[in-house]
Amino acid sequence: MIRFNDKQWDRVTDNYRKWWAGELGRPILPLIVQGADPGRQMPKTPLLAFSNCADLSISAEDVIDRLDYELSTYEFYGDSYPLVPMHQFGPGVAAAFLGATLENTEHTVWFHYPKKTPIEELHFSYDGDNVWLRRIKDIYRAGVKKWGDSVCMAMTDLGGNLDILASFFTTESLLINCIENHEEVSRLINEITDLWLLFFRELTEIIGAQRGFSHWAATLSEKPSYILQCDFSYMIGPQMFADFVHDDLVTTSAALDKPFYHLDGINALTHLDSLLSIDGIKGIQWIPGAGEPGTRDWSEVYTRISNAGKKIMAPYRFDSYLDEIVKVIKKPDELIKMPIYCSQDEKAEALKKLAFYGAE
Repeated sequence: MIRFNDKQWDRVTDNYRKWWAGELGRPILPLIVQGADPGRQMPKTPLLAFSNCADLSISAEDVIDRLDYELSTYEFYGDSYPLVPMHQFGPGVAAAFLGATLENTEHTVWFHYPKKTPIEELHFSYDGDNVWLRRIKDIYRAGVKKWGDSVCMAMTDLGGNLDILASFFTTESLLINCIENHEEVSRLINEITDLWLLFFRELTEIIGAQRGFSHWAATLSEKPSYILQCDFSYMIGPQMFADFVHDDLVTTSAALDKPFYHLDGINALTHLDSLLSIDGIKGIQWIPGAGEPGTRDWSEVYTRISNAGKKIMAPYRFDSYLDEIVKVIKKPDELIKMPIYCSQDEKAEALKKLAFYGAE
């Protein structure tokens, strides 16, 4: 039994509505306490993960039943809600929708194109019979049948334009093509953007009866939303970003409700001003990247985001660092924390933190 009723849904939805409008007076703080009694035996089906996402012998209904069991072991506090993150098919799964091979491992999913196709001969088109597109649709349909509007199933991790395109080349090859075959790269990016929007619309139509929409970073929106990204931008300069990424983000962000942008890695900070200039992007999730200490002072970055009138998503642990971010932004309403998961033993201390911010 999932411990979340209509009254709780109304409260959380209202909290997000006020937060988006700058009227909540505090950050959004979702807390999920694990280890509650699910009231039934654990199914034999493994929990959907990178390691088993390619096992098509597991029915969509069994996938949902196992997810239902997992949700039944959670207690929801603060601004949390029953969410099924559908990122388990890998970051940039739209590449698989377009014909790339999906290769899953225990910790992630990779995509690669088995053919060595010259860039001028590569074209992307819609395939409604694509095995991975059908698989994700089947899981969404099974979830809607099981839960109705009582659970939010997140948008799968479609990926960013150059990230998707990189799956069809080596990284080095795509970088060279960005220099030597500017028009062909632009053509392929435009094809990807059109199909990305089509995939998003089709998947949203299936889960459209939900009380809200979300993505792997768990922000709740009343209309279809997403967290945009281009991790490939870590390797390119401002001019290439302007040529190949900026306009795509303008187009996709305009088609979405209150999207965030996932800014990942120190080198990607060179694009922050460009991102902040895009009206459709309503917030930035800053991830310093591997090797950076979690306690490093990024107040200058958060100040720039705040001064641009954008929201800030903090992925950091639930400790004093959260307080440091609040000190440098204009209003506490600008900050949202990704879901905080804790054990029953940690519950009392976590609830104190929620109470400190008025998010019981």
